[in-house]
Amino acid sequence: APTALEVEMAQEVIASVPSIEMVRMVNSGTEAVMGALRVGRGFTGRKKIIKFAGCYHGHADALLVQAGSGAMTLGVPDSAGVTPAQTADTVPANFNDLEGTRALIRELGDHLALVAVEPLPANMGLVKPRAGFLEMLREETQKTGALLLFDEVMTGFRLAKGGFQEVVGVTPDLTTLGKIIGGGFPVGAYGGRREIMECVAPSGPVYQAGTLSGNPIAMTAGLAALQALTPDKYEYLEALGQRLEAGIREALKATGTSAQIQRWGSMWTLFFSPEPVEDYEGAKRSDTAKFGRFFHAMLERGFYLPPAQFEAAFISLVHTEVDIDATIKAIHESLQAI
Repeated sequence: APTALEVEMAQEVIASVPSIEMVRMVNSGTEAVMGALRVGRGFTGRKKIIKFAGCYHGHADALLVQAGSGAMTLGVPDSAGVTPAQTADTVPANFNDLEGTRALIRELGDHLALVAVEPLPANMGLVKPRAGFLEMLREETQKTGALLLFDEVMTGFRLAKGGFQEVVGVTPDLTTLGKIIGGGFPVGAYGGRREIMECVAPSGPVYQAGTLSGNPIAMTAGLAALQALTPDKYEYLEALGQRLEAGIREALKATGTSAQIQRWGSMWTLFFSPEPVEDYEGAKRSDTAKFGRFFHAMLERGFYLPPAQFEAAFISLVHTEVDIDATIKAIHESLQAI
């Protein structure tokens, strides 16, 4: 049954993310995306979904198609146990391919229910959207009557109180959230325009439920986290991010290392690639063996980075300038060592 804390959390999310007029609490990011896909199909009466290669939306069967995150790291972008029937209505596209994606949306036309995207992908490493790409998705989905889903499980409340959508000024129809909104406890949420979310049971025909959804412990922790995120906190994280990025660039230059530091706010990836990474194929061309050596060199110096080239790293509010400078020093030493 709903709790007062769940209502309070919903009010906090709605006040922070303007595109969310109603929100449903669940237990994980995967659950959030599953719910968003279902209501997207229920609202539009359509079947087809576009997802982007290298974007990870949890381990739901329909979305384990050219997925990022652990599936990419292990070299199995399509999981065993997922049947062709379960992915038949999922159409892959290439992130940052403006014209190819535009043409695909138009080709699918009134068969397309929803376009799902990490607006700032971080599951093939951090990859920035090209200028105009997210705006094109918004424009073309509106033309065809399809919905636009921003999966902000990683970016929501991390880069701005209103998510990455606030940063870029693009408004999706649906948004998924997780991680930060639980304050360290299992949580997820999906929300969007009222007319869409009113399709969710009990007010509408799209069924979704969960015994532990919106439980008081997760809501208490999540509210504490969100209420702590004042504007000065984001300024602090950006300052640390700039300091780290500048230090890494100096280390790359000093050691003659061919690599790319890609950062947005508190999120970053060091790609061992001679050129900037803009999509799934570019990420896969990175030197993963060299990253492995770098990871272990950093570990030997007491720094535990994400253990795969295709996972973003994060700065948190507990980090200080002293921590950042120590990280830069360890990176410089590790680059020399490998």
